[in-house]
Amino acid sequence: MNSVRPIKSDAAKEFEFTARDFDRVRDLIYKRAGIALAESKQEMVYSRLARRLRATGIRSFQAYLDALENKGDDSEWEAFTNALTTNLTSFFREAHHFPILADHVRGRKEPISIWCCASSTGEEPYSIAMTLCEALGTMAPQAHIIATDIDTNVLNTASAGIYALDRLDKMEPDRARRFFLKGKGQQDGLVRVRSELREMVTFKQLNLLADSWPISGQFDAIFCRNVMIYFDKPTQSKILSRFVPLMKPDALLFAGHSENFLYVSDAFKLRGKTVYELDPHRAAGRQTPPRRLEKEL
Repeated sequence: MNSVRPIKSDAAKEFEFTARDFDRVRDLIYKRAGIALAESKQEMVYSRLARRLRATGIRSFQAYLDALENKGDDSEWEAFTNALTTNLTSFFREAHHFPILADHVRGRKEPISIWCCASSTGEEPYSIAMTLCEALGTMAPQAHIIATDIDTNVLNTASAGIYALDRLDKMEPDRARRFFLKGKGQQDGLVRVRSELREMVTFKQLNLLADSWPISGQFDAIFCRNVMIYFDKPTQSKILSRFVPLMKPDALLFAGHSENFLYVSDAFKLRGKTVYELDPHRAAGRQTPPRRLEKEL
């Protein structure tokens, strides 16, 4: 049967990897994180999960997935999810969004609160922080950024705020000098985000599919960029509906360049290129925001 045939010959792979194994992976990551893996992701899945087989000493995908489902502990489920999460990011990626954010926060009543819900290794939330400092004319604005991601590995990198110097190649030199410290000696070739920016950002693990989110609104803006492309339409719709009560009436929602939220939610209207705002007529039935979870932040 096709469902048990190896995707490539055994000779070409260290571990047997059948179409049935791939289907199981797709089902597990969808249930765990809402990620809908396309058929074209077979090689990516093999490459990334083969590392988990080596790390655990398990010799087949079938045995690994059996162990994960039957007695997988939280740490291995976390490693499984981390392995299949794509983290492509850069400072000031999709640069047209940041002048819009700057205009949005100027003159607003402080404190300003922003949620970056796919922070990856930190470049996006730190770009938001730099934008707030520049727009408000201070290195210590009354602003707080909640930066979340499902992948705990990238959150550790983000929290440290240390990057290779070449990550700043496309950044204006004045901006780089203002917001980063250059490493010396053993740290040569590295830069670190200044402490003022790091103090503005709280990094937290969060699964958008979880029944409850350890955050509270309401936010002046939500960045949900290049996240929805991994979810199917029902999942996208559910997540967008949960954003609504967490947003101030005039808040902005920033999407990725290939995402269109108008097809999955009628609570939003387009403000500009991949920037949305609440439709006051459609979002009139907004839920009451959840009680503030002071201890969670």
